Order: sequence, then structure tokens, then C-alpha cells
Amino acid sequence: MIEIGQDMIDRLLPRRDENANKNDFGRILCVCGCAGYTGAAYFAVQGAVRMGSGVVTLATPEKAWPVLAVKLNEPVVRPMPCGADGMLSKASLPMLLSLAERADALLIGCGLGRSYAVAEVVITLLQQARCQIVLDADGINALRAHKDVLRQTARPVILTPHAGEFARLSGIEEAEPAELTLFARKNNCIVLYKGHRTLIAAPDGALYRNHSGNPGMAKGGSGDVLAGMLVSLCGQGLGPVDAACAAAWLHGRAGDLAANALSEYGMTPSDMLYHLPLLLRRYNTREW
Repeated sequence: MIEIGQDMIDRLLPRRDENANKNDFGRILCVCGCAGYTGAAYFAVQGAVRMGSGVVTLATPEKAWPVLAVKLNEPVVRPMPCGADGMLSKASLPMLLSLAERADALLIGCGLGRSYAVAEVVITLLQQARCQIVLDADGINALRAHKDVLRQTARPVILTPHAGEFARLSGIEEAEPAELTLFARKNNCIVLYKGHRTLIAAPDGALYRNHSGNPGMAKGGSGDVLAGMLVSLCGQGLGPVDAACAAAWLHGRAGDLAANALSEYGMTPSDMLYHLPLLLRRYNTREW
């Protein structure tokens, strides 16, 4: 098992070219949110913005769009067709596939909700999108009866389940490291298994363990921030396993900074978004 630490992250995160422009740092598409669950989409896209993506687009159901368009300044927020339930409908697929063609990385799932139409949207995107995909929350739930799709994607998908989501997907309660590695091998995917000591299982059998983080991060929205950070790093050119390791460690360290400043009781995912840039100052091109 490989332990993730500061030295590893320093090797993975390059300093930025002074002549760079926004297109050099990734075009990210987040397919997230539904009516009544706008917070998950908010935290995911803000995680991508704070992690350094050049352009972030949120595609969200039109019934969630008014709330998110008001709350978000940096991302582009695009309304998508939805059903009476406020979740994505199949009519959104042409627009989503068109947006995915221009994306360097794609996040699917945060706050999407669960319906037959959502499941069809998720499966179709997995089958047809050519960029790196991160699948979180309801995106993972949509795979429950369709795990075979993971072996049909253009690139290995990154899954970010907590124990309950992984149990619904695999039938394994409280998975052991060997079971995570077997699942990743069998399904040609990367599994970022969230918990007290987050594990990352790669399809080649490698297993990584993260030690940063604290109990104050156990709040709604924290996992959405992680998903946004992860898709951002993928869009910036890190390989999927490297991106998963870096996102997990940086997410935990941002949580540690927030806990030190505000307490485990009082810290929030918004505080983690605030502290992440402070953590990333070490990668500036020079001191100002």
C-alpha cells in the first residue's frame, strides 16, 4: 500500500507557466443538481474553481438553474430540460453530449437525484463521452444495475463512493482493501473510497491510502467539494490515479486547516473552499 503525503503532491502539482491562458488549465463540465438539491452542485463547481480550473461549466436542470445562476459567479451555468420532478430528462442529452465534446473532464452526479431518466442520462454520457469522467453520488447510484458500462468507457472512470454507495453498487458492506482492488481490476475503474482513511484502488492493482482529514469534514457538501477538486485536476492534465490521490490529500488538508481555525464542530464545506487556496500558495510561480 502506498501512503499519500506532501512529497507526492509536490511532485504531481506543477508550477504554472507565466504565459498560460484559461484554456491551459482545463475546461470542466459538471452535470449536477436538481430542484431541491442545489447545494451539492454549488459545492462541486466551487471545488473545481478553487482547485484552479480555467473554465467551469455547470449543466443543471432548468428548475434548479435560477438558484444556482444567482449563487455562482465564476462558472458558466447552463439550464437543461427536466421533468416535472425537477430532475434531468432524456431531452437534455443532445445538449449535454454537445457540451461534453468540448470538455477536458466531466463530473456527473452531485445532487442529480434518482429516476429512470437520470439513470439513462448517466449511462448515455458514460458510453459516449470521450473525456475523463468522475462519477459521484447519484451518478454512482445510477450504475446499480449497469456496472458493465464501466468496462465500455473510453477511459477508466473514477468513482468516489462512501461506504453506503459502494455497498449499493457492489453488494459489499464495509469493503476491505483487497475487495476494492478486485472491484477496480474487474471493472477497469479507479475507486476513491471515502472514509476515515480514504483508499484509492487502481485498475492495475495499486492501492493508495490518505491520512489527511478530520471528523469535522463529516458534513453534507464535503464530498461534493472533493468531486469538484478531482475533476479539476483531471482537466488540468493529471492522470486519473494521480488526480484521485492529490484531490484526496488536498481535500483532507483543507479540512485540517479549517478545523484548526474554526473547530471540527463549527467548520463547514464553505470553510474548506476558503482554506484550499491558502494551501495551494506553495505552488505559485514566484513570491509576490
